[in-house]
Parts: sequence; structure tokens; C-alpha cells
Amino acid sequence: MAWNEPGGNGDNKDPWGGNNNRGGNNGGDQGPPDLDEALRKLQDKLNGIFGGSGKRAGGSGGDDGGSGASSGAGFFWIVILIAAVVWAGMGIYTVDQQERGVVLRLGKYSETVGPGLQWNPPLIDVVVPVNVTRVRTRDHSALMLTKDENIVDVNMTVQYVISDTKDFVLTVRDPEASLSHAAESALRHVVGATNMHDILTQGREALSDQVQTRLQSYMTNYSTGLQISKVNIKETKAPNQVQDAFDDVIKAREDEQRVKNEAESYSNGVIPEARGQAQRVLEEASAYKEQVIAQSEGDAKRFTALLTEYEKAPEVTRERLYLDTMEQVLSENPKVLVDVEGGNNMMYLPLDKLMQNRPVTGDVNGPVRLDSQSLREVTDQVVDQLRQRQNTRSGGR
Repeated sequence: MAWNEPGGNGDNKDPWGGNNNRGGNNGGDQGPPDLDEALRKLQDKLNGIFGGSGKRAGGSGGDDGGSGASSGAGFFWIVILIAAVVWAGMGIYTVDQQERGVVLRLGKYSETVGPGLQWNPPLIDVVVPVNVTRVRTRDHSALMLTKDENIVDVNMTVQYVISDTKDFVLTVRDPEASLSHAAESALRHVVGATNMHDILTQGREALSDQVQTRLQSYMTNYSTGLQISKVNIKETKAPNQVQDAFDDVIKAREDEQRVKNEAESYSNGVIPEARGQAQRVLEEASAYKEQVIAQSEGDAKRFTALLTEYEKAPEVTRERLYLDTMEQVLSENPKVLVDVEGGNNMMYLPLDKLMQNRPVTGDVNGPVRLDSQSLREVTDQVVDQLRQRQNTRSGGR
């Protein structure tokens, strides 16, 4: 049965162990503490700390009035203390290792704080954290006019970091938007001073270097606080409408370069060979010259020596010269002349014709040699011819 159920002596079954008289004890269990009493005790303690005086309830009327005033003042200071603690806690913050904090005090630049635990008065200072180590990237693509009045499509990527946090936060309203405009301006300026062939082929690296230098000068003049790390020209191509024609031009240039390389290769092979042949001819001519000069000098010396001998014995020397000359001439002549004793005519023997009709031994390309059998046959024919002619001449006489 519930303690407060009618007819169940609910007055004696108070769950707090007492009766309805909060101030009495009557020998029963003590009830729960009164909230007003607890607050009053707390106020008395705080008043003692802050120098207030007052008495508990139950004193005179004047004391009750002073106690109420002291309680209101103590509560006010408690609120002030709690607000001060909360306000001071709100000013504690941490700056990351990769960041720098720009402190604005009442809207005006105060300082730049580094990494670590920091404190600034809240509602007075505003801290703007800026990451100064992260490499940011911004892409840009546009159609541009070259120096030789052609249109090219250039795709570019700009990598940059924040070098000056104060300028980045305060000087320019939108530094990255300024970077985009400056990048397009720098790229158009450099492309407008370069031929299309250089942009599409080997001039891309020089193009990126020039754009980076010019873009960094713009960022410095604008005081954006940005440092350009790298400018990459990702792609340079002709507009899509004329891409096929440009592909044909590029193929033609590649063919031209290939033919030039082949011609240079052929030239590198022919010219050394021709120079070698020319050098060989010069060496042969020089050797022939030396040979002729040496032979002429030798003939002159031999003639001088022969003249000396001729002056000593003219007849013998003339006969010797005649015999040497005839031997030299007749040794290379295939014809044979036989002087028959007692006759007026010499007999001609065509040994060259005879040898053509006889078998020979030896190499075809080497010297022709008669074997013993052929030599005997030729000898017999010669003897027969001599005898017939001798007999004919004798009969005629």
C-alpha cells in the first residue's frame, strides 16, 4: 500500500522519515536539507571571504536586512569571478607547427605569433591562423596569340606558398584571385613574345621560367605575401579546330629532321672515305715522284759512269751496249729469226703460233711452258724446215 494512500496512515509513512513539520524533530528521522538554507550558508561563507557581515535567519529585523544586502553583493562577485574565468579561458589557443597567427587587436595589426600555446584577450584580439608550409596549386588555361600571329592553347599550373602572413591577410583582399589575374597577364606577355614553333616544341621550359620570373615580380609589387615555387607548362597545343593541320605540319617537320639526319649520316660516311682516297692518291703521287727522281738520278749516274768507260774503250763499250740492247728487246719478242749459214735471208719461226696449237702445262694465268715432248716436236719441225730450204736452194743452183 502506498504511503500516501487514503486510510493507510500516510502521515506516519513519510518516505523522508519525518512529518510535515520541517523545523521540528519530535524524535523522528531528520528530513532532507532545505535548499534555501544551503544557499544561505554558502552566501555567508562568501561574505566572510569578501569582508561582508551578516547573521543567520532568526535574528532581529535589522540584521535580516543587512544579511540580504550582503547576500546580493556576494552573488554579484561570484558572477563576476566566473565570467572572468570563462573570459580568460576563451583566450587560450594553440598555433600548429605549420601555421603562423596574425593577431588583430581591435581590428588593427598587432603581431604575428609562432607555433605553440598562445593567449590573447578574447573579444579584443582576433587571431587569423595561416598555413605557411603547404604548397598550394592553381591551374590556368587559355587561348593566346603568339609572336607570329598564331593561336595556341596553353595549360599551366602555378605552385606557391605563403611567405608573408601579414601581407597575405591584410594587404590584399583576395591574394589568390590576384594571383590568377597576374598569372594570365604574365603568360600572355611571354607567349606574345615567342614564336609558335618554340612554344609547341623545345621552348616550353624556357617559357615556364620566364612566366615564373614575371609572375613573382607581380606578386612582390602587389604585396600579396605569396612566393611562387614553380610554374609548370603542362600542355601546349593548337586549337581543336586546326589540330589536324598542325599534326600534319609536325609530321612534316619530323620527316625533315629524319632526312637531315640520314643525309648527315651519309655525309659522315662518304667524306672520310673520300678524304682517305685523296690522301692515298697524294701518297701514291709522292711515292711516284720519289721513284722517278731516284731513277733519273740513278740513270744519270749510270750514264756518267758509262761515259767514263766509253772514253777508255769505245769499241768494246759500243759492242756491249748493242748486245745488251738486243737481248733486252728480243727477250720479250715471241718471234724467232734464224740466220742460216751460207744464205742471204733469215728464216722466221712463228713459235707463238706453234705454241697455240700444242698442249701446254702450267697455270693458264701464269707463264706458258712447253713440256719435253712438245719441245722435241717443235725442234724436229724446225730442223725439217731448215733441211727443205737448204735442199731447195742447192737444187736451184
